[in-house]
Amino acid sequence: MTRSVFFHLLGGALFGLAPVFTGIAAAEPQPAIAMYGEPALPAGFTHLPYANPDAPKGGEIRFGVAGMFDSLNPWILNGRPAEGISRYVAESLMGRSMDEPFTLYGLLAESVETDPDRTWVEFTLRPEAKFSDGNPVTVADVIWSYETLGTEGHPRYQNAWSKVEKIEKTGERKVRITFKPEVKDREMALIMGMRPVLEKAQWEGHNFASTTNMAPIGSGPYVVGRVDPGKFIELKRNPDYWGKDLGFNKGRNNFDTIRYDYFGDGGVVFEAFKGGETDSYTEWNAADWGRNYNFPAVQSGDVIKSEIPNGRPSGIKGLVMNTRNPVFADWRVRQAMIDAFNFEFINKTINGGAEPRISSYFSNSELGMKHGPAAAKVKALLEPFADQLPPGTIDGYSLPTSDGGVRNRKNMRAAAKLLEDAGWQVDSDGVLKKDGKPFTFEIVLQQGAAETQSIVDIYIEALKKLGIFPKVTVIDDAQYTQRTNAYDFDMAWYWRALSLSPGNEQNLYWGSKGVKQPGSRNWMGMNSPAAEAMVKAMLDAKSHEDFVAATHALDRVLTAGRYVIPIWYAPVDRIAHIKQLHYPEKTPLYGAWPGFQPDVWWYQEAGQ
Repeated sequence: MTRSVFFHLLGGALFGLAPVFTGIAAAEPQPAIAMYGEPALPAGFTHLPYANPDAPKGGEIRFGVAGMFDSLNPWILNGRPAEGISRYVAESLMGRSMDEPFTLYGLLAESVETDPDRTWVEFTLRPEAKFSDGNPVTVADVIWSYETLGTEGHPRYQNAWSKVEKIEKTGERKVRITFKPEVKDREMALIMGMRPVLEKAQWEGHNFASTTNMAPIGSGPYVVGRVDPGKFIELKRNPDYWGKDLGFNKGRNNFDTIRYDYFGDGGVVFEAFKGGETDSYTEWNAADWGRNYNFPAVQSGDVIKSEIPNGRPSGIKGLVMNTRNPVFADWRVRQAMIDAFNFEFINKTINGGAEPRISSYFSNSELGMKHGPAAAKVKALLEPFADQLPPGTIDGYSLPTSDGGVRNRKNMRAAAKLLEDAGWQVDSDGVLKKDGKPFTFEIVLQQGAAETQSIVDIYIEALKKLGIFPKVTVIDDAQYTQRTNAYDFDMAWYWRALSLSPGNEQNLYWGSKGVKQPGSRNWMGMNSPAAEAMVKAMLDAKSHEDFVAATHALDRVLTAGRYVIPIWYAPVDRIAHIKQLHYPEKTPLYGAWPGFQPDVWWYQEAGQ
């Protein structure tokens, strides 16, 4: 199937999966819950549509990871946690299908119940659910986990917990969460189903908020096996896993061992894959996909190149400008930085020009803003904030384009004019200055990110023509995490994946609390009442049309805010892997997102 035909069909599939906004006639226990409309799978379904229920069990899958880890606690802000624990050792009350925009099916909970306005949600635990040490999962474990994560855990848990009025035991296996009266948020009922449930008894006497090398006990399909701090971690499939026969889990969790090996940087990770030290490698560069995969294992057929289509939004990826630094507080300066970034030349040089540019935060989906003037509903949402919004938010904003040549003359002239309008001028020494002070900033990059470094190298040469000479600081993985959590940078490499059902997490990404609260995803430091109002409108939407309009409006606020210099996105996911690794023919709507590999993959030798 050609790409154009595939996306024509995908567009129809997305339309068919578009949320239908309906109310619930009466509160009653259900085996699943959707953000809007009804779950796609019936009660008692045998397996997820993108899982192979006949997949064999056994074998090992080895991944390479750039950097290091110093913690086995992935639920706190401190430290760099090891891979895999949050996804495969601990479980939540409900599990997410990656073939629907946002639907949860019962996992630890056999049912979920809520009222029509979703002012509360109640879960009933499965009687057979237990932790890997054999102890049952109890309501007390759920309450302790939610309270602890909400008060001592990562900010992503604390933000949602602030909307909870109370959590209480309402039956032997029932737990009810009631939201504060002022909270009008339909998504919270789903969010509360996705929190990890930990064993209360294990953590007694321990400081949960500190980095730790204590292996957590969970109820998930895997347990922590061998660990060499900073070097590797192995997860072992639990043969006594309580949930292996659930329809949600049929065809999932097939490997006996999942291993993550840590290497110095991304280049070393790829070389380790080529050398047979790891089994799978995800390639993000289309040009490299075409030119770097001719090594012997590929030629012999021992390594397979697989392309997985996806229908998810592009998200945002590129260089983010930290507006906490006064130099980037002016939208004209940020636009000048975007004008100076010669995307067409950089894309051709580094990526072979093969990928489309990210044109907005939700592009590649129906949630992406329409270019040109805002439509009626979108305009009505934005107009109350018109005097606060940068030019183009309502009238229309698009990224600049160049002729692909190295000089980028038209856009460089536009950049120089904007900088002059903002009070910046090139001094006699060739340096851009304002009030005698040079225009300078620091770009912080992660060690080993070769592609990112190449992009920045080209960009810096262009900035020199404007009299701007930024400092580039390359630091290791731990330092990068520490500095970005504390917003200690002027410009950095930024990547935010976005879903087909954006909701409360958008406040963590763009909310004003993140201006000062460490560890949020609001790296740009934006403080936009308009953005927060659009998120609220998304959460309050009572129809699909209203939801899409609110998302389009948010997309306009973010894109016209000029916070990020975006690069490209891939409409397909590219995974190279050894031939013994297999995945189902039917792939999920979200493509190769978390939940796909290794979740529904399996190991099988030829002829078996």
